[in-house]
Amino acid sequence: MKLLNTYDDRDEANEAAGKLTGGKRLASERDATVVIYNLFGDPSWGNFHRLGMYNLGELKTLLDRRASWHTADQTRHAEIISTLENVAKNYGIEIPRHWL
Repeated sequence: MKLLNTYDDRDEANEAAGKLTGGKRLASERDATVVIYNLFGDPSWGNFHRLGMYNLGELKTLLDRRASWHTADQTRHAEIISTLENVAKNYGIEIPRHWL
């Protein structure tokens, strides 16, 4: 399990934890007077999508209409893929070929 996200609100953190599949753990820590909630889980594209991270919902929409892309769509796709390449490297996961 790896740190997937942090939250300022306990209810939001619990809701996010409920969306994950596989192993998960929610841990709180206090920094001065502020409590943050660290969500640990299995790093997978499915879990990141369920958490609404890394513009995966937007990527899905773009890929669904790939045949009719305009220049702006191609640019946005390249931006999202660039971010996902960093995420994949950090978490040791591969980007599915059909996303590229």
